[in-house]
Amino acid sequence: MYDYVEKRHGELSIRAYNIIIGLVLLWGFAINVLMCKFCTDIFMSWNFTAVVIGYFIVAIAGIMMSTLSNNPFISFIGYNFVVLPVGVILSIALTEYDQISIMNALVTTSIVTIIMIVLASIIPNVFLSMGKVLFACLTGVIICELIFMLIGFSTPSLWDFGVALIFCGYIGYDWAEAQTKAYTLDNAVDSVVGLYLDIINLFLRILSSSSKSNKKD
Repeated sequence: MYDYVEKRHGELSIRAYNIIIGLVLLWGFAINVLMCKFCTDIFMSWNFTAVVIGYFIVAIAGIMMSTLSNNPFISFIGYNFVVLPVGVILSIALTEYDQISIMNALVTTSIVTIIMIVLASIIPNVFLSMGKVLFACLTGVIICELIFMLIGFSTPSLWDFGVALIFCGYIGYDWAEAQTKAYTLDNAVDSVVGLYLDIINLFLRILSSSSKSNKKD
């Protein structure tokens, strides 16, 4: 009976739904890799302040397009509006790190992401109950880092580690939340936006934390 209702309303099977989430995620990461490999020199020549302003404008527009649209094609365009400016920022930011550090952070991020998705699939209610706490913690982090930026304070590696834990929680939360939605193509694409940003932020925090720790050694 439930399968009939799903089919009648154009919903996907849970397997197809999650596969689409995975494929759209991989699309975003592949675009970022290509941008970092072939376009870094171009982005480095741009004015950094303009890059940051452009990042927020384009990324926010992309998030709104994906969130407000019920058309999966429009949502996918919105997702790419998030992926492209993130790729620009990554291309510039990763020039400060060596290849070994980047690969170590990438492997660690991949393993942690898989673990959090598995846990969120097993105990979704635990992660769903963390939503308000995670939001409050992330808001606090943003405010603190804005203050640190103004006073020129450099955060220690332990700070980055703590922020990385917040994004670990967000990966589990966003995955669990994605599973509560109707299994439609549009919802699959919409769910990827949050997961993509969680994973990118986790990667950058792991990279920053490990780099600071190595400098101390």
